Amino acid sequence: MNIVLWVIAGLLAAAFLGAGGMKLSQSKEKLAASGMAWTEDFSAGAVKAIGAAELLGAIGLILPALLDIAPVLVPLAATGLALTMIGAVVVHLRRGETQAIAPSAVLFVLSAIVAWGRFGPYAF
Repeated sequence: MNIVLWVIAGLLAAAFLGAGGMKLSQSKEKLAASGMAWTEDFSAGAVKAIGAAELLGAIGLILPALLDIAPVLVPLAATGLALTMIGAVVVHLRRGETQAIAPSAVLFVLSAIVAWGRFGPYAF
């Protein structure tokens, strides 16, 4: 199970590094034009903050355990990312973006699995 949690954490980290990096490196208008219509409901600063949270969460999923420095940060990062994905699902539901709900829900479930495993029976 430890290997499964590492694989899930790695996949989540890759997904959130990409998503967070994109939100931090591109303008709100460019993100909206590329299919992220939800950005229209948020200020440019809020979009950057969401991107920073995703980026830090991705780093927090891997580095603390890899370096064996404060590995308790891994389940905390996973919990934070799960909460972020709950927010994403709510935003997509409110906007009627039904196709965007599934990826956010999958990322929520995977983040919750890592949080459960690392807080519980498979902690470092």
